[in-house]
Amino acid sequence: MAIWDDVLTETDRTVFAAAGWGKRAGYGERPAIMVIDVNYNFCGDRAEPILESIERWRYACGPEAWERGIPAIQDILDVARAKRLPVIYTTNPRRADGFDLGIWSLKSTRAEDEVDVMGHKGNEIVAEVAPRPDDLFIEKRKPSAFFGTPLVSHLTMMRADSLILTGTTTSGCVRASAVDALSNDFKVTIPHEAVFDRGEVSHKIALFDLHMKYVDVTDLDDVLTYLRDLPVGLFDDTYPPAAAAAGRELL
Repeated sequence: MAIWDDVLTETDRTVFAAAGWGKRAGYGERPAIMVIDVNYNFCGDRAEPILESIERWRYACGPEAWERGIPAIQDILDVARAKRLPVIYTTNPRRADGFDLGIWSLKSTRAEDEVDVMGHKGNEIVAEVAPRPDDLFIEKRKPSAFFGTPLVSHLTMMRADSLILTGTTTSGCVRASAVDALSNDFKVTIPHEAVFDRGEVSHKIALFDLHMKYVDVTDLDDVLTYLRDLPVGLFDDTYPPAAAAAGRELL
């Protein structure tokens, strides 16, 4: 049973099946791992009821982040780092005056909250999945990790052909990044346990729509099995920082 099955109508199922959508595209051969916006802004600083967390962190996704998403991302990172795969993080700090947010700021009555301004803890990746010095780090100002950033250049230089996408929010920055990845002809796989959202319906429908038309949505075990079968050091020639870091760990 897919994660979205309980929110679909029978007409939805029939229409997408008749149109031929939802075929599995498959994994690539050279995947990079992306961790989208798993910062304190979106996770809060602890597992607590979502309405309590939103009082202090207006972007917060509640206990879904801490009880499901972050542990799943940890599992993926453990295997990816053992294989020396590139790991790419994003966060989205803004100027104190909000100018660089553009008209996006018009969509919230709390846009002037200071939680997401530059230098605030809210923009830090949570300690449980914090980046290492050899990881890549992208600062973005819009939902997609691709928009106005050097991400495509990094992926091209590393000869990556695909992404394992994790993070938050499923219906926002994860979805926008996934669609842009497809638009740049990178295969994308999303393990549903490793992405999360502040809205249950938003999470499920975003995954349904992404899987039907753009990327593959699968589960954590499937992704871990795929990653474990990859050779160690696949990117050593094109992304040497990971190999260098592995060498230092052995000293």
